Amino acid sequence: MFGFKRSNFPALSMSEAIARVGTGEVILIDVRDHDELAQSGQAKGALHIPLSRLPMVADPRHPDFDPRLSGGKPVAIYCASGARSGMAANVLKKLGYPETHNLGGLRHWIEARGAVTR
Repeated sequence: MFGFKRSNFPALSMSEAIARVGTGEVILIDVRDHDELAQSGQAKGALHIPLSRLPMVADPRHPDFDPRLSGGKPVAIYCASGARSGMAANVLKKLGYPETHNLGGLRHWIEARGAVTR
């Protein structure tokens, strides 16, 4: 219902994403800027990696690689509306992440009763 289905990305509903993030089966990434995060908080369990940093932080060959992204788990991404998270999903696909999901915006997470931390 809330998941943004793209032809090249498998669909993941928001309620399924919330459940799978909660059990640690899915890595959740917030690609919004620091100011946005300060204003509205972030989804519980999300890693904050701004879109501008994602190509470096998600690339295992880069010195800034975040080891929390290793292990081959599916990755779900959100932003404010779904546009940047779509770009982020494409970045991750190009880096070889086999399963990426564009969840849309933080408001979709909240509407599906996902917890937010401030």
